[in-house]
Amino acid sequence: MSIRPATVADAPAMATLHVTEIDEGFLPTLGDRFLDHLYRRVVRAPSSFAFVAADGDAVMGFAAGTENLRELYRSFLLHDGVAAMVAAGPRIARSWRRVLETLRYPAHEGADLPPAELIAIAVGNEARGRGVGRELVDAVTTEFTRRGVTAARVVAGVDNEAALGLYRACGFRTAATLQVHRGTASEVLTWS
Repeated sequence: MSIRPATVADAPAMATLHVTEIDEGFLPTLGDRFLDHLYRRVVRAPSSFAFVAADGDAVMGFAAGTENLRELYRSFLLHDGVAAMVAAGPRIARSWRRVLETLRYPAHEGADLPPAELIAIAVGNEARGRGVGRELVDAVTTEFTRRGVTAARVVAGVDNEAALGLYRACGFRTAATLQVHRGTASEVLTWS
């Protein structure tokens, strides 16, 4: 298995992994077609990037990062918003409050949190327990360093012990607890 930069061609596999392996948050509920648009934007945006763990042609895991989450969301809405909304269809209409909470999250981050973020990481069941998650997080933090980013954050549910343990093992430290979505506590961890 190797870790390599993601391409636009990897977006569908990344979207599928996000939907099948990440069971918290709002984005998985919008479906893989919506997430395909999002990850295509992540790969295309100059200030964002992703890595995949590949076994031959099969994508077994991925991690995505951005230098500025607010800027990424703005670019996504401008370039991909209509197509992504069509892809998610009624799911967005039924969840409009959660859509607004998600879009507002970067603006409510607080002045002491960095704008850069490890957006998502997912590892398929068949690749778990082999250190793939740690390799993907390390690839993201190494890319942040290469880009001159000196601090970044990641958000996970307060009860997601596996994710929190991974991030802490990779040098992230708890910085805040917040509610991206009303009634659901999340931990924000920072790396520097």
